[in-house]
Amino acid sequence: MPHTIQATTHTPAEVLRLSPVQQVTNGICYAASGEVNLSSGEMQRMVDAVPTAIAAAMTRKAFYFVPLVVADGDQTMIADRYDVQLSDRTVCHRNLTLGDAQCVFISTRLMDDRFSVAFEFYINVAHAFADHAGFSQVFADLVSKQVADRVKGETSLDAHELRKIISSPAPDAEKARQEYFETTFADAIAIYLLSLFLDVDYYELRERDYPLLSPPAMAERLRKVAELFPAPRGFEFNIFYKRRPEPR
Repeated sequence: MPHTIQATTHTPAEVLRLSPVQQVTNGICYAASGEVNLSSGEMQRMVDAVPTAIAAAMTRKAFYFVPLVVADGDQTMIADRYDVQLSDRTVCHRNLTLGDAQCVFISTRLMDDRFSVAFEFYINVAHAFADHAGFSQVFADLVSKQVADRVKGETSLDAHELRKIISSPAPDAEKARQEYFETTFADAIAIYLLSLFLDVDYYELRERDYPLLSPPAMAERLRKVAELFPAPRGFEFNIFYKRRPEPR
């Protein structure tokens, strides 16, 4: 039986030392380390898709695209390639503060397709932006109207749970309302960015744990985000509705 050599692991600090950081025109810093599943051109275009107004909130933050981020209690290690023996301890991403910088390590081989890797990156970008800037009131007004109109579904499990709280007489409903607006704003930004980088079939975002927001309602939210953050040069934002085939 052939002997399988386990992947080499490095500490996050070693990855920082070994991996040169690039900065694209929008200001975001990123690096790749090990056997990742995106070409350098794809990776740069993925990062370039972030509008400058959003990227400006990524000050002193760098994104590291690595094969696997391995979590072992409080310790984090980075594998230089995919290793099935490490996969059960792998996390999608890990945020670490190293020195005076915040570093986000993203596993590219755990998901192993452009859609999942890009969405993980954009979710991190979007939530970092919402944490820094809060939410847009015009966006919150739109979402409030959708809730009042009893539009079904949501954009993430967190948004789904928060919406249940704000729709109840719970004492923490007002606090949950602010969190709900920030969460839905970040969700919409992430989906918008993903749609700039890839052609997205909306139903690919479906999860089993909550009902997905109806397509017309999601389109309203995405259009509002596109108004706030126009697509960078070289990228386009469009929404297309595809009619489902009639049953025979």
